[in-house]
Amino acid sequence: MSGRHCLPASPSRPVLRAGVVAAVAVTGPLAIAGTAVAAPAASSGTWDRLAMCESTQNWEADTGNGFKGGLQFTDSTWEEFGGDQYAASPDEASRSEQIAVARKVQEEQGWNAWPTCSDELGLQ
Repeated sequence: MSGRHCLPASPSRPVLRAGVVAAVAVTGPLAIAGTAVAAPAASSGTWDRLAMCESTQNWEADTGNGFKGGLQFTDSTWEEFGGDQYAASPDEASRSEQIAVARKVQEEQGWNAWPTCSDELGLQ
């Protein structure tokens, strides 16, 4: 029987299929975990929307009303949550620095730290 190849009997195919099923079962949760890790990037858009409501997304806002920056911090809140490590005043800090401080504020005070705009955006 030269030239003929003997194909394996069908038992190897179910093993292969089981391997594929197992691979899907293992990679499925990893894909979900990867999505969860990407969530902070999505929340960056939430901060932009909040800043649009608070200051028309003017990260350098200082209108003299006691609230400064894109997310309208008071100087005392800025200092209390470590903003002074970035800049003396919120309006002098970058967008990412203001968001870093805002995350700390939100973690402790919730969205109520920005009552009107967080309500308008459905964040509460």
